[in-house]
Amino acid sequence: MLGAIGLVIVFVLIFGGYIASGGKIGIILEALPHELPMLMGGAIGAYFVANSGTVLKKTLKEFMKSFKGSKWKKQDYKDLLCLLFTLCKLMKSKGLIAVESHIEKPEESSIFKQYPRVMHDHFSVELICDTLRTLTMGMENPTQIEEVIDKQIEKHHHEACGPGQGLQGMADGLPAIGIVVAVLGVVKTMGSINEPPAILGAMIGGALCGTFMGVFVAYCVVGPVAARNLAIHNEEQQFYFIIRDVLVAHLKGMAPQISMEMGRGHVPGHFQPHFAEMEEASSAIKIEG
Repeated sequence: MLGAIGLVIVFVLIFGGYIASGGKIGIILEALPHELPMLMGGAIGAYFVANSGTVLKKTLKEFMKSFKGSKWKKQDYKDLLCLLFTLCKLMKSKGLIAVESHIEKPEESSIFKQYPRVMHDHFSVELICDTLRTLTMGMENPTQIEEVIDKQIEKHHHEACGPGQGLQGMADGLPAIGIVVAVLGVVKTMGSINEPPAILGAMIGGALCGTFMGVFVAYCVVGPVAARNLAIHNEEQQFYFIIRDVLVAHLKGMAPQISMEMGRGHVPGHFQPHFAEMEEASSAIKIEG
Protein backbone atom coordinates (compact mmCIF):
# COMPACT_ATOMS: atom_id res chain seq x y z
CA MET A 1 0.00 0.00 0.00
CA LEU A 2 2.75 2.44 0.95
CA GLY A 3 4.64 1.51 -2.23
CA ALA A 4 1.64 2.38 -4.42
CA ILE A 5 1.16 5.66 -2.56
CA GLY A 6 4.85 6.43 -3.08
CA LEU A 7 4.60 5.88 -6.84
CA VAL A 8 1.55 8.16 -7.02
CA ILE A 9 3.49 10.87 -5.17
CA VAL A 10 6.45 10.47 -7.54
CA PHE A 11 4.35 10.81 -10.70
CA VAL A 12 2.12 13.61 -9.42
CA LEU A 13 4.88 15.82 -8.03
CA ILE A 14 7.43 15.33 -10.81
CA PHE A 15 5.07 15.68 -13.77
CA GLY A 16 2.82 18.11 -11.92
CA GLY A 17 5.80 20.31 -11.12
CA TYR A 18 6.96 20.13 -14.74
CA ILE A 19 3.56 21.23 -16.05
CA ALA A 20 3.16 23.90 -13.37
CA SER A 21 6.52 25.42 -14.35
CA GLY A 22 5.37 25.81 -17.94
CA GLY A 23 6.74 22.56 -19.38
CA LYS A 24 4.99 21.16 -22.43
CA ILE A 25 3.78 17.68 -21.55
CA GLY A 26 2.82 17.14 -25.19
CA ILE A 27 6.47 16.63 -26.19
CA ILE A 28 6.85 13.83 -23.62
CA LEU A 29 3.53 12.21 -24.58
CA GLU A 30 4.46 12.30 -28.25
CA ALA A 31 7.84 10.67 -27.59
CA LEU A 32 6.47 8.09 -25.11
CA PRO A 33 4.98 5.55 -27.58
CA HIS A 34 8.27 5.33 -29.49
CA GLU A 35 10.97 5.73 -26.86
CA LEU A 36 9.44 3.86 -23.93
CA PRO A 37 9.23 0.52 -25.83
CA MET A 38 12.86 1.01 -26.93
CA LEU A 39 13.93 1.77 -23.36
CA MET A 40 12.03 -1.05 -21.68
CA GLY A 41 12.79 -3.45 -24.53
CA GLY A 42 16.49 -2.91 -23.98
CA ALA A 43 16.14 -3.23 -20.20
CA ILE A 44 13.95 -6.34 -20.25
CA GLY A 45 16.07 -7.98 -22.96
CA ALA A 46 19.22 -7.38 -20.91
CA TYR A 47 17.41 -8.73 -17.82
CA PHE A 48 16.67 -11.96 -19.71
CA VAL A 49 20.31 -12.28 -20.75
CA ALA A 50 21.67 -11.59 -17.26
CA ASN A 51 19.41 -13.90 -15.22
CA SER A 52 18.55 -17.60 -15.05
CA GLY A 53 15.18 -19.09 -15.92
CA THR A 54 14.49 -19.69 -12.22
CA VAL A 55 14.94 -15.99 -11.46
CA LEU A 56 12.82 -14.97 -14.48
CA LYS A 57 9.91 -17.15 -13.30
CA LYS A 58 9.92 -15.48 -9.90
CA THR A 59 10.31 -11.89 -11.11
CA LEU A 60 6.65 -10.87 -11.41
CA LYS A 61 5.78 -12.45 -8.06
CA GLU A 62 8.74 -10.73 -6.41
CA PHE A 63 7.84 -7.40 -8.04
CA MET A 64 4.38 -7.62 -6.44
CA LYS A 65 5.93 -8.72 -3.14
CA SER A 66 7.65 -5.31 -2.95
CA PHE A 67 4.19 -3.77 -2.58
CA LYS A 68 2.61 -6.48 -0.41
CA GLY A 69 5.40 -6.61 2.19
CA SER A 70 6.72 -9.48 4.28
CA LYS A 71 4.70 -12.68 4.45
CA TRP A 72 5.47 -13.03 8.17
CA LYS A 73 3.35 -11.15 10.71
CA LYS A 74 3.51 -10.95 14.50
CA GLN A 75 1.35 -14.03 15.01
CA ASP A 76 3.61 -16.07 12.72
CA TYR A 77 6.64 -15.27 14.87
CA LYS A 78 4.70 -16.23 17.99
CA ASP A 79 3.62 -19.48 16.33
CA LEU A 80 7.19 -20.34 15.36
CA LEU A 81 8.46 -19.68 18.87
CA CYS A 82 5.69 -21.83 20.34
CA LEU A 83 6.42 -24.64 17.87
CA LEU A 84 10.12 -24.62 18.73
CA PHE A 85 9.35 -24.39 22.45
CA THR A 86 7.13 -27.46 22.17
CA LEU A 87 9.78 -29.47 20.34
CA CYS A 88 12.50 -28.42 22.79
CA LYS A 89 10.39 -29.25 25.81
CA LEU A 90 9.46 -32.61 24.33
CA MET A 91 13.14 -33.43 23.72
CA LYS A 92 14.08 -32.20 27.19
CA SER A 93 11.50 -34.33 28.95
CA LYS A 94 11.36 -37.47 26.78
CA GLY A 95 14.55 -37.43 24.75
CA LEU A 96 15.31 -37.07 21.04
CA ILE A 97 13.44 -40.25 20.15
CA ALA A 98 10.17 -38.53 21.10
CA VAL A 99 10.38 -36.12 18.15
CA GLU A 100 11.30 -38.68 15.48
CA SER A 101 7.72 -39.31 14.39
CA HIS A 102 7.08 -35.57 14.17
CA ILE A 103 10.12 -34.75 12.02
CA GLU A 104 9.81 -37.75 9.70
CA LYS A 105 6.26 -36.84 8.70
CA PRO A 106 5.67 -33.23 9.79
CA GLU A 107 2.51 -33.01 7.65
CA GLU A 108 0.98 -35.65 9.96
CA SER A 109 2.48 -34.30 13.19
CA SER A 110 0.04 -33.13 15.87
CA ILE A 111 2.61 -30.47 16.85
CA PHE A 112 3.26 -29.00 13.39
CA LYS A 113 -0.45 -29.07 12.48
CA GLN A 114 -1.16 -26.54 15.24
CA TYR A 115 0.79 -23.93 13.27
CA PRO A 116 -0.42 -24.10 9.62
CA ARG A 117 1.29 -20.88 8.51
CA VAL A 118 4.67 -22.25 9.53
CA MET A 119 3.75 -25.63 8.05
CA HIS A 120 3.11 -24.04 4.66
CA ASP A 121 6.63 -22.62 4.51
CA HIS A 122 8.63 -25.49 3.07
CA PHE A 123 12.04 -24.15 4.04
CA SER A 124 11.08 -23.57 7.71
CA VAL A 125 9.82 -27.11 8.11
CA GLU A 126 12.79 -28.54 6.23
CA LEU A 127 15.26 -26.55 8.34
CA ILE A 128 13.69 -27.69 11.62
CA CYS A 129 13.29 -31.32 10.61
CA ASP A 130 16.70 -31.68 8.98
CA THR A 131 18.43 -30.16 12.00
CA LEU A 132 16.61 -32.40 14.48
CA ARG A 133 17.20 -35.39 12.24
CA THR A 134 20.92 -34.59 12.37
CA LEU A 135 20.72 -34.58 16.16
CA THR A 136 19.15 -38.04 16.19
CA MET A 137 22.10 -39.23 14.10
CA GLY A 138 24.52 -38.17 16.84
CA MET A 139 25.75 -34.77 15.67
CA GLU A 140 25.24 -32.66 18.81
CA ASN A 141 28.06 -30.12 18.67
CA PRO A 142 26.33 -26.69 18.92
CA THR A 143 29.03 -24.90 16.91
CA GLN A 144 28.87 -27.40 14.06
CA ILE A 145 25.08 -27.37 14.01
CA GLU A 146 25.04 -23.55 13.96
CA GLU A 147 27.49 -23.52 11.05
CA VAL A 148 25.38 -26.00 9.07
CA ILE A 149 22.19 -24.00 9.68
CA ASP A 150 23.91 -20.72 8.72
CA LYS A 151 25.00 -22.20 5.39
CA GLN A 152 21.48 -23.42 4.66
CA ILE A 153 19.97 -20.03 5.50
CA GLU A 154 22.62 -18.24 3.43
CA LYS A 155 21.89 -20.46 0.41
CA HIS A 156 18.14 -19.96 0.74
CA HIS A 157 18.56 -16.19 1.15
CA HIS A 158 20.84 -15.96 -1.89
CA GLU A 159 18.27 -17.75 -4.04
CA ALA A 160 15.37 -15.69 -2.68
CA CYS A 161 17.18 -12.41 -3.41
CA GLY A 162 17.89 -13.34 -7.05
CA PRO A 163 14.98 -11.36 -8.59
CA GLY A 164 15.61 -8.34 -6.34
CA GLN A 165 19.27 -8.26 -7.30
CA GLY A 166 18.29 -8.66 -10.94
CA LEU A 167 15.90 -5.71 -10.70
CA GLN A 168 18.66 -3.66 -9.06
CA GLY A 169 20.91 -4.53 -11.99
CA MET A 170 18.17 -3.36 -14.35
CA ALA A 171 17.89 -0.10 -12.43
CA ASP A 172 21.65 0.41 -12.70
CA GLY A 173 21.53 -0.08 -16.47
CA LEU A 174 18.41 1.93 -17.32
CA PRO A 175 20.10 5.39 -17.35
CA ALA A 176 22.67 4.12 -19.88
CA ILE A 177 19.94 2.53 -22.01
CA GLY A 178 18.12 5.89 -21.85
CA ILE A 179 21.23 7.55 -23.28
CA VAL A 180 21.26 5.00 -26.13
CA VAL A 181 17.63 5.84 -26.90
CA ALA A 182 18.39 9.58 -26.73
CA VAL A 183 21.35 9.20 -29.11
CA LEU A 184 19.12 7.42 -31.60
CA GLY A 185 16.70 10.32 -31.28
CA VAL A 186 19.49 12.77 -32.03
CA VAL A 187 20.52 10.68 -35.06
CA LYS A 188 16.95 10.88 -36.27
CA THR A 189 16.94 14.65 -35.69
CA MET A 190 20.16 15.12 -37.65
CA GLY A 191 18.45 13.51 -40.60
CA SER A 192 15.95 16.37 -40.56
CA ILE A 193 18.47 19.18 -40.07
CA ASN A 194 16.84 21.28 -42.81
CA GLU A 195 13.57 21.55 -40.89
CA PRO A 196 12.58 24.87 -39.25
CA PRO A 197 13.91 25.56 -35.70
CA ALA A 198 10.49 24.95 -34.12
CA ILE A 199 10.32 21.44 -35.54
CA LEU A 200 13.96 20.70 -34.72
CA GLY A 201 13.44 21.92 -31.16
CA ALA A 202 10.52 19.53 -30.68
CA MET A 203 12.53 16.64 -32.17
CA ILE A 204 15.53 17.34 -29.90
CA GLY A 205 13.20 17.61 -26.91
CA GLY A 206 11.67 14.26 -27.84
CA ALA A 207 15.13 12.72 -28.15
CA LEU A 208 16.12 13.94 -24.69
CA CYS A 209 13.02 12.21 -23.30
CA GLY A 210 14.94 8.94 -23.71
CA THR A 211 17.52 10.05 -21.17
CA PHE A 212 14.83 11.43 -18.90
CA MET A 213 12.78 8.22 -18.98
CA GLY A 214 15.83 6.05 -18.37
CA VAL A 215 16.83 8.01 -15.27
CA PHE A 216 13.23 8.40 -14.09
CA VAL A 217 12.29 4.71 -14.39
CA ALA A 218 15.62 3.65 -12.83
CA TYR A 219 15.63 5.86 -9.75
CA CYS A 220 11.91 6.43 -9.18
CA VAL A 221 10.40 3.03 -10.05
CA VAL A 222 12.66 -0.01 -10.58
CA GLY A 223 15.40 0.97 -8.11
CA PRO A 224 13.04 1.58 -5.16
CA VAL A 225 11.09 -1.62 -5.95
CA ALA A 226 14.34 -3.63 -5.97
CA ALA A 227 15.54 -2.03 -2.72
CA ARG A 228 12.20 -2.77 -1.04
CA ASN A 229 12.24 -6.37 -2.26
CA LEU A 230 15.72 -6.98 -0.84
CA ALA A 231 14.75 -5.30 2.45
CA ILE A 232 11.72 -7.61 2.75
CA HIS A 233 13.87 -10.70 2.20
CA ASN A 234 16.38 -9.46 4.78
CA GLU A 235 13.52 -9.13 7.26
CA GLU A 236 12.09 -12.54 6.40
CA GLN A 237 15.53 -14.08 6.93
CA GLN A 238 15.17 -13.31 10.64
CA PHE A 239 12.41 -15.95 10.76
CA TYR A 240 15.01 -18.62 9.99
CA PHE A 241 17.59 -17.19 12.37
CA ILE A 242 15.04 -17.76 15.14
CA ILE A 243 15.04 -21.47 14.30
CA ARG A 244 18.83 -21.52 14.49
CA ASP A 245 19.02 -19.62 17.78
CA VAL A 246 16.41 -21.73 19.56
CA LEU A 247 17.80 -25.09 18.47
CA VAL A 248 21.42 -24.11 19.18
CA ALA A 249 20.42 -22.80 22.62
CA HIS A 250 18.68 -26.13 23.30
CA LEU A 251 21.84 -27.98 22.28
CA LYS A 252 23.82 -25.91 24.75
CA GLY A 253 21.60 -27.27 27.50
CA MET A 254 19.39 -24.26 28.09
CA ALA A 255 15.84 -24.68 29.37
CA PRO A 256 13.08 -24.54 26.71
CA GLN A 257 11.86 -21.19 28.08
CA ILE A 258 15.35 -19.70 27.81
CA SER A 259 15.86 -21.19 24.34
CA MET A 260 12.61 -19.59 23.21
CA GLU A 261 13.73 -16.27 24.66
CA MET A 262 16.98 -16.51 22.67
CA GLY A 263 14.90 -16.83 19.51
CA ARG A 264 12.55 -14.00 20.48
CA GLY A 265 15.52 -11.64 20.37
CA HIS A 266 15.77 -12.13 16.58
CA VAL A 267 12.16 -11.12 15.88
CA PRO A 268 12.02 -7.76 14.04
CA GLY A 269 11.23 -4.98 16.51
CA HIS A 270 7.83 -4.03 15.06
CA PHE A 271 6.67 -7.66 15.30
CA GLN A 272 8.48 -8.73 18.47
CA PRO A 273 6.07 -10.15 21.07
CA HIS A 274 6.58 -9.09 24.67
CA PHE A 275 8.20 -11.51 27.11
CA ALA A 276 4.93 -11.81 29.02
CA GLU A 277 3.04 -12.70 25.82
CA MET A 278 5.34 -15.59 25.09
CA GLU A 279 5.33 -16.75 28.70
CA GLU A 280 1.53 -16.86 28.63
CA ALA A 281 1.49 -18.63 25.23
CA SER A 282 4.06 -21.23 26.27
CA SER A 283 2.28 -21.91 29.55
CA ALA A 284 -0.85 -22.88 27.65
CA ILE A 285 0.97 -25.49 25.54
CA LYS A 286 0.33 -29.10 26.44
CA ILE A 287 3.21 -31.42 25.60
CA GLU A 288 2.20 -34.73 24.07
CA GLY A 289 4.49 -37.50 22.94
